[in-house]
Amino acid sequence: MTNRTGAVPRSRGWRALAGSSAQGSKWTPYLFLAPAAIYLIVFQAIPLLQELWLSFTRTSLLNPGRNEWVGLDNYAAIFDDPQFLRTLTTTLIYVVVCVVGAVGAGLGCALLLNSSFRGRGVARALLTVPWAAPGVAVALIATWMLNPQYGVVNRVLSAVGLAVPDGQILTNPDLALPAILVTTLWQLFPFPAIVLLAALQAVPRELVEAASVDGASRWWTFRVVTWPTIRPTVALLALLMGIWSIRRFELIWLMTRGGPEGATRTIVIDLYSRAFEAQDLGMAAAIGMVGVCISLVLVATNLILARRADREAI
Repeated sequence: MTNRTGAVPRSRGWRALAGSSAQGSKWTPYLFLAPAAIYLIVFQAIPLLQELWLSFTRTSLLNPGRNEWVGLDNYAAIFDDPQFLRTLTTTLIYVVVCVVGAVGAGLGCALLLNSSFRGRGVARALLTVPWAAPGVAVALIATWMLNPQYGVVNRVLSAVGLAVPDGQILTNPDLALPAILVTTLWQLFPFPAIVLLAALQAVPRELVEAASVDGASRWWTFRVVTWPTIRPTVALLALLMGIWSIRRFELIWLMTRGGPEGATRTIVIDLYSRAFEAQDLGMAAAIGMVGVCISLVLVATNLILARRADREAI
C-alpha cells in the first residue's frame, strides 16, 4: 500500500526491508549466541580436536612439528603402565573426597548461616576468604604450616600427643594425600556454601512453617521440604566440584609435585610431567584425553540422575 507520492509507509516499509516481525528477526537468537559459539569453537573445540589427533602420534616437545602416526600405541602404553593405573586410583580418591567433602561441608555451613544469629553478616563475609585466596598463596601457606621444623601443624600435633615422626607430612607417602585433601577442601567448601545458602533462601517459608506446626522434626522437615528444593543445586555443585578436582594442578604441584613416590600424582600432574619433563607430547595428549573421558562420564552420570529424579518427582 502506497500513498499518493508512491512511497511505502515508514513503519511497514522498515519491516519489509528488515524481513522481520514486530518481535525481531528470526536470526536474532543466533546473533546473540554467535559470540559464545565462536569462543567455544576457537578456544575449546579446535584445541580439543588437535589434542585428540596428537594423542595418536609420537611427538616430541623439542620438535613438535614432526609427528609420527602410531595409532592407539600411546593409549596401550599408558594403560599397561602400573604407575598410570595408580595415578587413576589417586585421581578417583581425590575427586570423590573433594566432591563429598566440599559439598557436605558447604551444605552444613549453609544451614548454619541460614539461621538467625548475631554476627551472621560478618560470618557470611568471612566465608568467602578461602575461596577468594589465590591457589598459589594457599599452597605456599599450607606448605609453611606443614613444615617439619617450624610448622604450626606439627606443633599442634605434638602438643596433643599425635606427633608425626620427624615432622615429615608432605614427604610421607601415607600422609601427603590427606594433607593435600584437607588444604583443597579448606579452599573449596566456601563456594558450595554460598551457592547452597542462596538455594536455601529460595525454600518456601510457608512449607517450613507448616511442617513445624504439624510437629515435624528438623530432619524430617529438611528431608521432605528443603531437600527436594535444593537437590538440583547439589547435583550441579557435585558435577562442578568433580570436574574442577580433575583439573586441579597448581596446589598439588606446588605442595608435593606429585610425590612422594607418586602418592599425590593425579592425571593433570602426570600429563604435565609427560609433556614437559619427559618431553613426550603424544603420551601427554593421550593422558589428557583420558581425563576428558572421565569428565564426560561425570556429565553423563549427572544427566541420568537428574532425569531419574525428575521422573520420580512427577
